[in-house]
Order: sequence, then C-alpha cells, then structure tokens
Amino acid sequence: MNEVKIHEHGFVRLLDTMGSDESIENCARISYGTGTRKTSETRNLLRYLMRHKHTSPFEHAEVQFHLKLPIFVMRQLVRHRTANINEYSGRYSVMSDEYYLPDKDYLRKQSPTNNQGRSDEVHPNTGLLQYEYNRIHDSAQIAYENLLREDLSREIARCVLPVSNYTEVVWKQDLHNFFHMVKLRSDSHAQQEIQDYANAMYEMVQPKFPLSCEAFEDYMLNSVTFSREEVRILKDQLDGSWVMDDYNLSKRERTEFLEKLK
Repeated sequence: MNEVKIHEHGFVRLLDTMGSDESIENCARISYGTGTRKTSETRNLLRYLMRHKHTSPFEHAEVQFHLKLPIFVMRQLVRHRTANINEYSGRYSVMSDEYYLPDKDYLRKQSPTNNQGRSDEVHPNTGLLQYEYNRIHDSAQIAYENLLREDLSREIARCVLPVSNYTEVVWKQDLHNFFHMVKLRSDSHAQQEIQDYANAMYEMVQPKFPLSCEAFEDYMLNSVTFSREEVRILKDQLDGSWVMDDYNLSKRERTEFLEKLK
C-alpha cells in the first residue's frame, strides 16, 4: 500500500524509505556485520534503545512522502522543523481549484473546556455550515481566476484563497523525528484532520520498520510519564511482591522496572 486517500481530495503517498530495522541495529552495533544477528537480538536492542532514549541510531533511517493536504493542515505539519520539505509553488504555478469541505461528522461545536478544539457534539445545522464553506470557496475561486485573467502576478493573486485550499509537498524525515511527529499529531487532542494524515503516514511506515515501530508504540506512543510525586505514590503502594510473569516484559525489563520503584 503506497497511497492512501484522505478526505475528498487529499492523499498520503509513500515515495521511499531508507534503512531497515537491521540497519538501525547495525548503526548501534557497528562492530557487527549485516546478517550476523538474530531477529530476537535485533528486537531486544531496538527496544533497549527506544526505552532509554538512545535516539541517534533511529536517525539513520528515513521516510519520504508525497502529501496533498489543505494549507491549514500543512501549517500544523510544517511546525515539525526537523523535516526536509519542498512545497508546490503558488508563485510559479496556478494554485489548485480544490478545497477542503469537512464531512458533516467533523462539524462539531466548540469545546467548552478546550479553547483550541471541538467538542463531541455534532452541530445541528451541518447542511447550512457546508453551504457557507462552499459559498466562500466558490467566491474565492472566481476572484482568483478573475485576477489571473487580468494578468495579475500569480504570487499576489493567491492572496484571495482561503487556507482550505489544497497544496502539495514532498516530505522527508528521519525515523526518530517521524516518531515524534506521529506521537504529537496522532494524539486524540490534536485536530482531527492532522490526525487523519499522521495515522495514514504511520500505517504506511509500520511494515517497513516493524520492530522499531513496535518499540515506539510500547515506549512512546502508548506510554505515559509520571511526575515525581506520582512516582512516590506508586512506590508507597507497590512493594514488588506482586507477580510479574503475567506481563509481556523481558527479564531485563522487569529488573529495570523494579529498579525504578526503589
């Protein structure tokens, strides 16, 4: 699967990857040649690196995408300044005539507790709201085409276009920083539209680096951080006498976990 459609007009296309789980291991174990380690040993090392935040070996693997997405989503993605980006130029070329129209399920009321998010309540007037989106899209497109017809330069004519207009970008990032982007942008508190792109990107990368992604999911994506006082509470409540055999931890991981509680 090298391409996933996102919403009506967007897509995520995996162009290329560099490296593998084994090559990441070899960056950490530079004294070992390719193919000299067992898969289980590769997995254990990658998990150790991820667990202890030894991130530099993961920076030796890379992923490259072609993305088509609304400008307002691109604004959120471009904040991850660790990527190499080449974007479609509205100075050199005519901008797309495609615009993002939220599905009715995405049209939710403002959250009463989160100033930068939406609530779980779908707005009762979704038809009217979609009409307003289409109205401004049509007006902006007509104005843009009129300005171009008057031979106004493309670089200034594009000013009339809204941030729902689609752009395209080639996006390259090393695996460590890609994981960081996914953790932030696939989080349930992130805007739904950027979640859709981040989740699709991750699903395409996961088969290419299955062991690294497993470690990422266990130690970053699905992990939580405790404050000093929260750790003190855990230490007071747990004495290490409970059985750990029922949990999917290696012997080394069990030892490290118990050390944390001392």
